[in-house]
Formats: sequence, structure tokens, C-alpha cells
Amino acid sequence: MNKIVLAVIGGIVIVGGITLSGALFTVHQVQQAIVMKFGEPKRVIQDPGLHVKWPFLEDVTFYDNRILDLDPPEFEVLLKDRKRIIVDAFARYRIVDPLLYFQRVRNEVTARDRLGKLINPSLRRVLAKVKLVDILSPKRAGMMKRITDDVTADSLSLGIEIVDIRIGRTDLPTETSQAVFGRMRTERERQARELRAEGKEQAQKTRALADRDKVVLIAEAKRKSEQLRGEGDGERNLILGKAYGQDTEFFQFYKSLDEYKKSLIGNDTTMVLSPDSDFFRFFGAIDGKAKK
Repeated sequence: MNKIVLAVIGGIVIVGGITLSGALFTVHQVQQAIVMKFGEPKRVIQDPGLHVKWPFLEDVTFYDNRILDLDPPEFEVLLKDRKRIIVDAFARYRIVDPLLYFQRVRNEVTARDRLGKLINPSLRRVLAKVKLVDILSPKRAGMMKRITDDVTADSLSLGIEIVDIRIGRTDLPTETSQAVFGRMRTERERQARELRAEGKEQAQKTRALADRDKVVLIAEAKRKSEQLRGEGDGERNLILGKAYGQDTEFFQFYKSLDEYKKSLIGNDTTMVLSPDSDFFRFFGAIDGKAKK
């Protein structure tokens, strides 16, 4: 009898434990939950903690309470200045109404798809009214605010609040990039040709000025050298004239020795002169008189 009672009590404990575990659930701080009965939402729980539901009759669906990321696919936009760019944007959002979120989108995959279809058209509408230079200027912040406000109005109907929308990167299409690169290369080549032509022209001018200065300097140097040579020759002649006037015989002797030094150079010098030539007058006697 005791064994039967213990078995019954054990069965009651086990059933009670299973029932209790099925009736209790925990909502964490980063979560919010919807309690559903036979697939129909009954109540929303956004407060973290331990909560109770009907076991086996009610189920709990959890949703994230944190800020979530959304990276929709990039797309091409035609700007106001007729330039095409490829826009890669991203968004931050949060589920603020779990019940409405469940009724409209059910799950995260559908929610991301719906948000992408809201964000990209809004980006197109706003960017189609601006120029490329505006996207790269401080006006960009105002543009992003307009896009965020536009998308927020529609996203709230899905139980979602848009926290922020940003343009991560903007690129030119491949054909446009090639065309822009071609124009830039053509422009740089034109500038290079102009700089080379200006450089050659400046080089010719510099070379011409240098040649002119060279001619002027050489002419001035020659004139100065001729002047100095003339002054030196005049001074020399003056000195020689004074010396000749002081001792005529010695001067003639000195001049003859100078001529001997100039003429009798080397061992193979040959001269054909008369013995009584005036050139050899100092060979016979130091006084310049020929021997009889």
C-alpha cells in the first residue's frame, strides 16, 4: 500500500513539475514577448522577468527589444544634375509594438523586406531632387533627416520605429566611372602638353638671354683685355724707352742676348749667316765690335 501511495505521489509531483515548467517562462531584458492561444495573440509582455501562461494551451513568441541593423541592397539613382550614382545605404530600427509587428510582418525576414521597400523609394525621391555636390556637402545631414522622417511615418504602421538611416557609400556606375576617368585623363594630358610648351618657351627665352649675356660678357672682357694690353704695352715701351736712353750699348747687348735665346733653341738648330753678320757682333767681343 505504501508503494502505491508513493507511486501516486511521485506521479503527481512529476505531472506538477511538467505543468509548472510549461506554465512559467522568462522574458529577458533584451526581449519582449507575445502570449498566444491557438495561434491568436492574447497579451503582450514587455517587462523582463518570470511570467505565467496556461500550460499546453498558450505559446510564447519572443522578439528582440534591441536596436537592429538593416542593410538593403544597393541601387542606382538619377540625380538632379543628370548624374547617375550607385547608393549603398543602411538603417537602424527597433520593434516598438510587438502585437502590430506580429499582425503585419510576423517575422524578421518579412520585416526586413518591407523596410527595404520603404527605404529605397524614399531615398530615390529625396536624392532625385539634389545634385551630386549636395551629397558631399553639409546638406547631406538634412537630406538623411528628411528620408528618416518619411520612412518613420510608414514604418510605425508595422510596429517598427526607424532610429537612423545613413548612406554608407556612393559610387559611380562602371560606364560612368570609365567616362569620367577618360575625361580626367584627357584633361590632364592637355594640361601636360600646355606645361611642356610653356616650359620649352621659357627655356628658349632663358637660353636666348644667357647667350646674349654671354656675348656681352665676352665682348666686354675682350675690350677690357685689349685696353689692359694696350696700357701694358704702353707702359712697357715707356720703361724700355727710358732704359734705352740711359745706356744704349747695354740695351743693344740685352736685346741681342734675348734674340740668341729665342733663336738658338735645341741641339738641331741650323742657321746660315755671314760670319760678319750684325747678329753675331757680340760673339767676337763684348763691346760689339767685330774682330779684324
